[in-house]
Amino acid sequence: MRIPVVTGVLPGAADAVLLEDGVFYAGPGHVVRFSSAETAHVAGCACCGGRGKVAEALGDMFLARARGDIVFFARVVVLASPAGQAAVRAALAGDVVAQARYRLAGQF
Repeated sequence: MRIPVVTGVLPGAADAVLLEDGVFYAGPGHVVRFSSAETAHVAGCACCGGRGKVAEALGDMFLARARGDIVFFARVVVLASPAGQAAVRAALAGDVVAQARYRLAGQF
């Protein structure tokens, strides 16, 4: 079963939190930060050729969960600006690894 990714709710102790850089959060849950900032690089450069920043953050979160480095979570709460939320939607629509592990749910 894929892990639901939601927005518009407050995280609980059993949630993981995907937090956009610049957004303040000091509550419960395992926090992984991401940046939705676009970079202007030459097409095909090494830094842009891999997975996106949000997909990488989701991958790191899943790996930490699988290894037992963090408390098992059943939901990811996104705390982000509208641009950050769009970046999460895009990552879940365009990254096959993220799609295999997570699904959009809630107020997206």
